[in-house]
Amino acid sequence: AGPVILAFCWVYIRKYQSRQESEVISTITAICALAIALITSALLPVDIFLVSFMKYPNGTYKDWAASNETRRQIEDTVLYGYYTLYSIILFCVFFWIPFVYFYYEEKDEDNVNKCSQAKNALKYTVGFVVVCAALLLIGAFVPLQPPPSQNSTQWEKVKYLFEELGSSNGLDALSFSISSLTLIGMLAVITYTAYGMSVLPLNLIKGTRSVLYERLENTEDVEEVEQQIAKIKAKCEDGRPLSLRDRRNLQELEAKLQTLRRRGRHLEIAERSCCTKVGSALRPLKILLGVFFILVALLFTVALFISNLDKALHSAGISTGFIIFGTNLTNPLNELLLALQPVFPLDYVLITVITMYFVFTSMAGIRNMGIWFFWIRLYKIRPQRTRPQALLFLCMILLLIVLHTSYMIYSLAPQYVMYGSQKYLLQTPLSVDPSPGNQTASTTKICDADAPEDQCTVTRSYLFLHKFWFFSTIYYFGNWAFLAVFLIGLVVSCCRGKKSVIEGEVEADDSDFSDDEYVH
Repeated sequence: AGPVILAFCWVYIRKYQSRQESEVISTITAICALAIALITSALLPVDIFLVSFMKYPNGTYKDWAASNETRRQIEDTVLYGYYTLYSIILFCVFFWIPFVYFYYEEKDEDNVNKCSQAKNALKYTVGFVVVCAALLLIGAFVPLQPPPSQNSTQWEKVKYLFEELGSSNGLDALSFSISSLTLIGMLAVITYTAYGMSVLPLNLIKGTRSVLYERLENTEDVEEVEQQIAKIKAKCEDGRPLSLRDRRNLQELEAKLQTLRRRGRHLEIAERSCCTKVGSALRPLKILLGVFFILVALLFTVALFISNLDKALHSAGISTGFIIFGTNLTNPLNELLLALQPVFPLDYVLITVITMYFVFTSMAGIRNMGIWFFWIRLYKIRPQRTRPQALLFLCMILLLIVLHTSYMIYSLAPQYVMYGSQKYLLQTPLSVDPSPGNQTASTTKICDADAPEDQCTVTRSYLFLHKFWFFSTIYYFGNWAFLAVFLIGLVVSCCRGKKSVIEGEVEADDSDFSDDEYVH
C-alpha cells in the first residue's frame, strides 16, 4: 500500500503544482505530508481489524490471543503506531512545513545566499516550535486523576504533578498536543469537508457547460467589449483628451478584453482536449457516482445526527464530554457495519471506504474553495498553476483534518469503532436454582458496554479520543456545526448552475505569464 499511496500523492501534487514556481524541497515536503495524512487515516481500520481478528465469530478468543499478555502487546503496538504517526504530524505541522514555507517566502532572485535564507526561515519557525513546546508542557501536567486534598502542602502538590508526568511516560503530553491540533482540524472539517461532501456529488450530477456554447458566448462578449473600447477611443480622434472617467472605463474594458481572450484560448484547448471528450463519454458514469456520493453523504448526515441526539439524551452531559457506552438509538451506519460482519471482509472494506471518503471530500472542498483566512482568500488551488505555498497549506490542512477524522467516524458508528466485530459468550443459568452444580447455557452476543471487561477489547482509537473530556465536549458541538454547514452547502450547491468546463483556470488577476505557462 505504501508505494501506491506515494504514487497517488506524486500524481496529485504534480497535477496542481505550478510549473514555473515549483521547487524540489517544497514538492518533496508536500508529497510526504500528503502521504503521511493518508497513511494515518488508514490506521483506524487497522485498529478495528486487529481487535476483531482476536476472536472467532462464536465469541471465543483464538489460541494465539488467549493470553492477556499477548493481547496487551498487540494493543500497545497499535497505540505506539498512533503515537509515532501523530508525532510525525506534530513535527510536520510545527516545524517542517512552516520552515519550508518561510524558506520559500524568503527566496529572492538577487539573493543566492542559501544560509541566510535558511536562517530567516528558522527565525520565523521558532514561533511554531514555542507553541508546540507550550502544548506539550500543558499536556504533561494536566492531571487526569483526582488532585491531592486542599490540606496538602505545596511540595505534595508539586510532587503529585511530577508523579502524573512520570506515570504516563510523557504520552499524555503528546495526547494533549494532538487533541489541541484536532480542534483546528475540527474547524477545517466544518469548513472544507462539510462543503466538499455537498459540492462533489452535485458537480458530478450536474456536469459542466457545453464547451461549444461557452466559446460562442465568449466570442460575443469579446466583440461587445471591443465595440465599447472603440466607442470610447472615438471620443479622442479629434485630439481632445479623454476625461478621467473615460480613461478609467477604458482601462477596465482593456483588462476585461485581455481576460476574455485568455479565456478563449483556454476554451479552444479544452475543445481539442482528449480529457474533455473522454469526460463526455463517461457522463452516465459520473451521474451514477454523483447519486451514490450524495446518498452516502445523506447516510452520514443521518447517522451523525442520531449519534449526537443519542449523546444529548443519554450521556451524563458536558462534564463528561457527552461520552456514552454503546448505542441507545438505532444508528443506520452502525447497524450496517454490524450486519456486514458475517461476510468477511465487507465491514473492514466499508470502514476503509468511509475513511477515504472523508479524506477525498476534504480535498474536493479545499480545491473548490481555495485556502482562506477568515474572509481573506490566501491561495487558489488550480491545475498546473498552484503556488508551492498553497500546496504546503493544503497538505497541512489535510493533516489536521485526518486527526479529526477518527472522531467523526466514531460519531458515525460508535459501537463498531469501539469493538469492531467482536462477540462474547454470555452465560445464562438454565434454572433459577443458584447452586454451583447448576447447568448454564452460552449465548453469543455482539460486544457492547455491558460485556465483561476481559471478554471485549476496546480499540486504542476510542481510548485516545476520550483521554480528555473537555476536548470531547468541544468535538460534540463541532458535530452540530458540521451538520449545519453541510446543509447550507447542499442548498448553495443546488442553487448554483453548471460549472464552466475551464472552471478556475482563468481569473481576472492572472497574468499573461501564468496563462502562457498553462497553454504551453
